[in-house]
Amino acid sequence: MITSRLTLKLHRMSPCAIRKIIFALLSIAWLSASIGMTVNSESSDPRDSKVQVNLDPHQVLGVESCEKCHAAEVIVWRQTPHNETFATLHRKPEAQRIAQKMGIDSFKENSTCMKCHYTVKEQAGGLEAVAGVTCESCHGAAQGWVSLHNDYGGTGVTKNGESAEHRIQRLRASIQGGMRNPVNVYMVAQSCYRCHTVPDERLVNIGGHKEGSMDFEMVSWSQGMVRHNFLRSNGQTNESSSPERLRQLFMAGMIADLEFSLRATAAATEKAKFGINSAQRAERAAKRLQAAQGKLNQPLLEEIQTVFSNVRLKLNNTAELTEAADRIAALGIRFAATVKGEDLAAMDAFIPPADRWKNVH
Repeated sequence: MITSRLTLKLHRMSPCAIRKIIFALLSIAWLSASIGMTVNSESSDPRDSKVQVNLDPHQVLGVESCEKCHAAEVIVWRQTPHNETFATLHRKPEAQRIAQKMGIDSFKENSTCMKCHYTVKEQAGGLEAVAGVTCESCHGAAQGWVSLHNDYGGTGVTKNGESAEHRIQRLRASIQGGMRNPVNVYMVAQSCYRCHTVPDERLVNIGGHKEGSMDFEMVSWSQGMVRHNFLRSNGQTNESSSPERLRQLFMAGMIADLEFSLRATAAATEKAKFGINSAQRAERAAKRLQAAQGKLNQPLLEEIQTVFSNVRLKLNNTAELTEAADRIAALGIRFAATVKGEDLAAMDAFIPPADRWKNVH
């Protein structure tokens, strides 16, 4: 009876209203997803207990599993640094200097490098880095969701023929299966900032690694060289996002910058480059959000500001900072799910135009 009522209501609603329901429902599903993980120590590979990764190698399928349906997207990916890092990272003088300081013998076997630069997969001989930053690095290890996200309602049913209620069920099931689905732009932002903040104290203070991509911004970095938006054209055209979605991406990036700057600060144990820069980055992100709130007057942004104002940016404050980051993550998910791009037009003057999108290595 409940399903029948939902179906009836969905049929009566406008596409915009349906999208709002989808986003709200998916927000609940996504909040159970983890930020990072440690591989299960009970598996057969002796390194599993110490390999820290952002996706489970035992659930990784590889680029080939995506290429079957997303060939155009994979062609774009092959031309980006995300792909090229697999063959080039270990040859770069700067990377070699960092590895020497850190005592790293093999880039592709050390979890410090694996977390962000490689996709790790379970092979017959154990865990192995099989590619650079791949589809699954951003969208989640696919074994638990790949068969769910392309099921449009049964044999012979295409994407165009999928019902609104089935789309809600499919997307929610995919996210619960571990997919970071771009239906919510905050999921996209989290995938990016997870690595572009470099939350590793030893890597920065001892290895001399950059503390992150300090100029990282969601619109200019996602809409340029790495853009692979073929979905709406069935693989024919790599479209840029609509102005409404660009606004959502811009705001999602600002919120995610604060979330992951707080996570990095939470990892700081000594007054040195890593901790100082992480705290300063968090303060900058908060000020930018405060400026945006002055033009937008959005209640969720006000809540985010309140969370930040009550946290102490100090060393060895892991629990408090992590809790604040978790709360901001939840608010970021809700913001992307419920605030329409039409309501963010005041940000247009600050969003990088196309000629500033990142198109070169």
